[in-house]
Amino acid sequence: MSDPSIWASLPVPAILIDGQDMILDVNAAAEGFLNASAKIVIATPLWDQIAIDAPLEEAFGRARDQGTPLFVNDVDVGSGQRAPLQCALHIAPLVGAPGQMIMMISPRELAGRMTQNHTVKSAAKSAIGMAEMLAHEIKNPLAGITGAAQLLSMNLSADDLELTDLIVEEGRRIVKLLEQVEQFGNLQTPDFKPVNIHDVLDRARRSALLGFGASMKIVEDYDPSLPLALGDPDQLLQVILNLLKNASEAAGDAGGTIRLHSYFEHSFRLRRADGSGQSLPLQIEIIDDGPGLPEHIKGDVFDPFVSGKENGTGLGLALVSKIISDHGGWISVTSVPGQTIFRISLPRASKPGAATTTQE
Repeated sequence: MSDPSIWASLPVPAILIDGQDMILDVNAAAEGFLNASAKIVIATPLWDQIAIDAPLEEAFGRARDQGTPLFVNDVDVGSGQRAPLQCALHIAPLVGAPGQMIMMISPRELAGRMTQNHTVKSAAKSAIGMAEMLAHEIKNPLAGITGAAQLLSMNLSADDLELTDLIVEEGRRIVKLLEQVEQFGNLQTPDFKPVNIHDVLDRARRSALLGFGASMKIVEDYDPSLPLALGDPDQLLQVILNLLKNASEAAGDAGGTIRLHSYFEHSFRLRRADGSGQSLPLQIEIIDDGPGLPEHIKGDVFDPFVSGKENGTGLGLALVSKIISDHGGWISVTSVPGQTIFRISLPRASKPGAATTTQE
């Protein structure tokens, strides 16, 4: 590039490609996006390094031949090292260098989604508050109804016992649901400290394999150089256990494989509705090969009382979302039949001697 400082300062991933679609150079943001250094990707085919959910090779070739720019909006772009993100692509010929093209990748801004999520979460918070109040008021009379049914059953015939057993069973199910609502509302503020994410993942993996995930194969795919995260280890353990349980239940008795993947992405920043931002470089992915999320709830799985399971409460993933939000982090999901990826992005713990801050 004629001015290396401009190239290095570009805030979006940028890739320089020659006339044979080989990578000539990448900027720092592209190294972060690809999760690979320039030394590794330079002189390799572009299409080996990025995967785009659209047939772009032909259009890319026409843009090169005609010397015209190419703009592509809302396509999933990923690499072998990371899950796809919805992006806009800007591709243009490099002036004064025949055949060479520059590709800039703009991940979809999270600010708009944060604004929408803030509204949703405010409504969800109100709904949970009302549900928590109702839970408190309902549990006592419900216990009385269940107790009365048990007393009645002592003097009933076998035919009538079926009815009282149904009352007791349904009463206990409702109490369990109300307790989950109360747990959601009573979640404590995170006790922030430096956390080794791999220790949390290992604890969750061992616990899952001894219980609900006994039929699953859980594979570790860790970045050994991952720095410490800033978080509450017990609450983060609860998050991973909930996600592992969901994946195990989706697989059913047939079992399946879950991959626990960790990596560092220094360019990932969360832009909030107020314009502020936070770096969330630590990435955790829980990847399963199950049937995928039902199409009608894909966009709402983190909302309270949304569930794809029969008799599901819809509070498990809402609790996960709340914990990650309380950590100043971000959680997202992509799902197709055969692969569901829950991706968690967390802040890094401050280096020794630096001030520790959290984002409200």
